[in-house]
Amino acid sequence: MSGAEYLVIGKDGREHELDLTDPEACPPVAEDPLLKQFILSEEVGYVPHEPPAHIELMRRLELVDYEPASDVGHMRFYPKGALMKDLIEDWVLDMALSLGAMVIETPTMYRADEPDIRAQAERFVEKDYKIDVGGKVLFLRFAGDFGLFRMMKDVRMNVRQLPVRVFEIAPSYRLETRRECVGLRRMRKFTMPDLHCFCKDLEQALEEFRLLTLKYAELLRGLGLDFVHAYRAERAFYQEHRDFFVKLAVELGKPTLVQLFPERKHYWALKSELQYVDSVGKNFQLGTVQVDVEDSERYGITYVDTDGSEKGCIIIHSSPGSIERLLCAVLEEAAKAIKAGGLAKLPTWLSPTQVRLIPIADRHLDYALKVAEELVAAGIRADVDDRRRSMDWKVRAAGMEWVPYVGVVGDKEVKEGTVMVTIRAKSEPNRPYQVKMTVDELKRTVLEELEGKPKRPHYLPMLLSKRPAFR
Repeated sequence: MSGAEYLVIGKDGREHELDLTDPEACPPVAEDPLLKQFILSEEVGYVPHEPPAHIELMRRLELVDYEPASDVGHMRFYPKGALMKDLIEDWVLDMALSLGAMVIETPTMYRADEPDIRAQAERFVEKDYKIDVGGKVLFLRFAGDFGLFRMMKDVRMNVRQLPVRVFEIAPSYRLETRRECVGLRRMRKFTMPDLHCFCKDLEQALEEFRLLTLKYAELLRGLGLDFVHAYRAERAFYQEHRDFFVKLAVELGKPTLVQLFPERKHYWALKSELQYVDSVGKNFQLGTVQVDVEDSERYGITYVDTDGSEKGCIIIHSSPGSIERLLCAVLEEAAKAIKAGGLAKLPTWLSPTQVRLIPIADRHLDYALKVAEELVAAGIRADVDDRRRSMDWKVRAAGMEWVPYVGVVGDKEVKEGTVMVTIRAKSEPNRPYQVKMTVDELKRTVLEELEGKPKRPHYLPMLLSKRPAFR
């Protein structure tokens, strides 16, 4: 935007001027390669031409693929991909519920002739799917705001109930150009979680803004992701609330890019972004938190104050990012490890198979099944490779699936009641980390990693011989 000014708040809270023609002259940028790459990609316009690595990975791991019988940007999720997607949804939902948010559900399509909806849609400047039903033009939702705001218009709230937090996770649709659709990074059909907070005044809104920014950072870290933090704000607003901006940046423990506009040209007065930089250096936004100063008046959303008068809310729009983009970032993080010469890994709680049992011979199968069933009973996704292949082949196959714990059992393990376990997180290429464990030790080790994270059963049969090949 013309007239925009850039600053960087260092981890120590000091402000530094940023010249986009020489980003490394700014000390926090020079010290943080991720921030530097984000600035080059987002602000300078350096766009890598290398295809994102996650597309090949999502196919090779039998997670996700394009659906040729649908529109571009609409995906098919195989069982392992569907499981990972659902686990990420659970992770986001758990976060919303921990904040006391109320869960709602609203329609997928809306009439384009509704004045308030049309006015808001025009502000988004997005490309929407339109359909004609009985002479009425409807569009598929490209955000959850429309139904939410229409619902909140009819809700009676009093000042003692604020902030009111409302959460929804639902499919959204944006008619991106064919060229813009890239794997899980940008799609025409995606799953968007939205958390809106209705606040009595700016002071309360800023506290919600802070809380959600920190929560979304925690959520991304739980997915094993690093990120870049950025503010976008009107210059006068930043100057008036500088201490707030600096304090939050220091709490995040990240150097923070600040873009200041000479005047407000959006429905928001302040925006926080958690940006991800992928394995080829391209950035895309994950979490965002925005202070909305317009939509309360547009939709007539009010609360009753202590004197009985009705007053307009300040609304916090926020989202940790689409579920598909979060999965994209997880795969890109694994690609970075590969690129650096290490082993690709997934967080154990997100791995489709958390423990793979491999019997050396047929006579060890019953023991492997017994161990797997005990782990499953404890809430661990365990499976058994009973295919008629060599042990070495099965071990390599588990490695190709990035299984975090691979347990081999033979005569000695059956006799001792143990498992010889390879732990991927402690291994290096061509140097597996192996340790003998009792079943209880294995169970405790895995459950410690799963503490506080969502759990779901496997979406595939326990025996690998029973699984079809989806690709």
